[in-house]
Amino acid sequence: MKFKSITVAILLLATGPAVAGPIGYAICQTGCNGIAVACYSAAGFTFGVAPPAAPPEIIACNAALGAYMAACAAVALGPTP
Repeated sequence: MKFKSITVAILLLATGPAVAGPIGYAICQTGCNGIAVACYSAAGFTFGVAPPAAPPEIIACNAALGAYMAACAAVALGPTP
């Protein structure tokens, strides 16, 4: 039993901090895209279909999407609680 406790203690000390990684990043991006779809729908457009000239509403939706995607980088690099 003592050997098992020592082994667990060594393993815990030898490992680094956990990070959210790719799964947390993917979940964050999915949420971002859901918000972008809602924004496009509220503006009367379909997400993923590019009109010939982007109206101001679409430009605002794209700017918000970019800000949310940038925030997802912090999720990918931040520690897991």
